[in-house]
Amino acid sequence: MATLLLIVIYLCFIALGIPDSLFGAAWPAIYTDLNLPISYASIVALIVSCGTVFCSFVSGYVIAKLGTWRVTWISTLLTAFALLGFSLSNSFWWFCVLALPLGIGAGSIDTALNNYVALHYNAMQMSFLHCFYGIGVSISPYLLSFFLAESGGWRPGYKTMFAIQICIAVLALVSCPLWRVHQKGNDSTDTETETQYPIVSPLKLISRPRVRAACMTFFGSCSLEHICGVWGATYLVNSRGLGADDAARVVTLYYVGIALGRLLSGLFSSKLTPWQIIIGGECLSAAAIAVLVLQLFVPIPPIVDGIALFVIGVGNGAYFPNMIHLTPENFGRELSQSVIGTQMGSAYLGIMIMPPLFGLLAQHITTDLFAPTLAVMLAIMVWATVRVRQLIQNGRM
Repeated sequence: MATLLLIVIYLCFIALGIPDSLFGAAWPAIYTDLNLPISYASIVALIVSCGTVFCSFVSGYVIAKLGTWRVTWISTLLTAFALLGFSLSNSFWWFCVLALPLGIGAGSIDTALNNYVALHYNAMQMSFLHCFYGIGVSISPYLLSFFLAESGGWRPGYKTMFAIQICIAVLALVSCPLWRVHQKGNDSTDTETETQYPIVSPLKLISRPRVRAACMTFFGSCSLEHICGVWGATYLVNSRGLGADDAARVVTLYYVGIALGRLLSGLFSSKLTPWQIIIGGECLSAAAIAVLVLQLFVPIPPIVDGIALFVIGVGNGAYFPNMIHLTPENFGRELSQSVIGTQMGSAYLGIMIMPPLFGLLAQHITTDLFAPTLAVMLAIMVWATVRVRQLIQNGRM
């Protein structure tokens, strides 16, 4: 039963990844079709992020009230119908309206499943969970490109993603017996449920030094990840002289690195502790960022940039699942749901704030600030990681 439930959870994480890359891939066709300004994409993305941040911070209360199973299938259903609504929309304002349930659904399911796997499964399965998110992120733009090539329309692609999402939502709905059996302890030594422990508000949690430091690790890691993903190609074109097509191919290496980092994290989890994997990942990222900084002063072939981005992906990719897995250990099982919601909210704040901020720096100063900005985000991660470990050793919350 535990294995069957884990498969369902993996499929739900594919559903989580599907919307995240779909809108960006479809936007060139959408704004052309609806005769919209190209910049309107940022408005939709901001609304999605606001919904996700809000839901991450209040997820503890929602999950305590409804349980992980209900939150999972309701959130998947919510994002499915948001995708269907996108496919039928002829107005930008409908995109804005539908962006809110899309963000709310993503924030709820992300927090709920991360905490559930952290409580009931091991570090290897947590890393593999985030690999399946990578599958969802990869599937949607690939299938969309097929529909664009065949029919020239983005709407069939969105409807296909809705069909996949609704199937996963139905699967989550009918998986209720698996959740009940698993939580009763038939296939697990864990007998607690989501409602057993009180929920602590994010404001109270942030007052604790250990929680603040942990939130800073997620803010730094996700800021670094999304600055690379959003601005990597622009940096390669403007600062390194690559063509747009070559830059897109090079940035693909970065996403491959993320997936590989999470896969390797799972494979090595039986031989290394999560802390060892986290520290090793930070060292890999630091070495790669140092190479990117070095090219500001010493001529280096552009292929080295691709290798550096790949290594950053490997190092940083392993960070997120391992820090999530450590949450019950770092803060106690009774606080894990509340803390994970606060950590996820901090991660999404980094995603919402830092890539646009770097965009302003790139526009008004230079894209050469790409590597120094990554170095600052990594420094925040390293400092916060050291701080968390110090507070744990000192017994301070």
